Amino acid sequence: MSEIILQIDGKEVTASEGMTVLQAAQQAGISIPTLCHHEKLEPYGGCRFCTVEADVRGWTNYVAACLYPVAKDLVVRTRSEKLARIRKMILELLLAHAPDAFDLQDLAIEYGANKDRFEKDSSFCIHCGLCVRYCAEVKKKNAIAFVDKGKTREICFIPEIASQECWNCKECFPLCPTEALQTAYVLTKALAFPTPSLEQTRVGI
Repeated sequence: MSEIILQIDGKEVTASEGMTVLQAAQQAGISIPTLCHHEKLEPYGGCRFCTVEADVRGWTNYVAACLYPVAKDLVVRTRSEKLARIRKMILELLLAHAPDAFDLQDLAIEYGANKDRFEKDSSFCIHCGLCVRYCAEVKKKNAIAFVDKGKTREICFIPEIASQECWNCKECFPLCPTEALQTAYVLTKALAFPTPSLEQTRVGI
């Protein structure tokens, strides 16, 4: 596989063909903030928090670093005033859904985001898809899915699968940047999971 030389934040970086800008930056020790990325999962580009400036032949594009492929002579900037404004706006929109999420609050301090800028629609889910994708791509169980679209989109456990697979797993829980996943699980468990009878509990069924 051929090597590609590009520039990230003024630093010459060597990457392999097929890598994304995010992978090249991480390999070079350059931090790009992300919310929906996970090294075990396919790139998703859902949150756009990893947006960077990519210059190709004098033209500047704003692209998702987790999706954008490296290219020869590509010049990337991960920090600028405009990028800070973009990330601040993204945070303020996400905080309208999950105002009490610790990860978002920490980032809000860093970028000066106002969690009260937009009207609250507290679903607690920011649609990062980490839980859905991890369950499908890593665990191969598909116990969690997105339902509905747009503003009403949310995550949902599939009771028939979750009741069999999730009790002894819960590997997706630490991935959730808010409390939406845990809340959805508790609700699903209370409403749909079969409850063993006292006699079944006694005999260990």
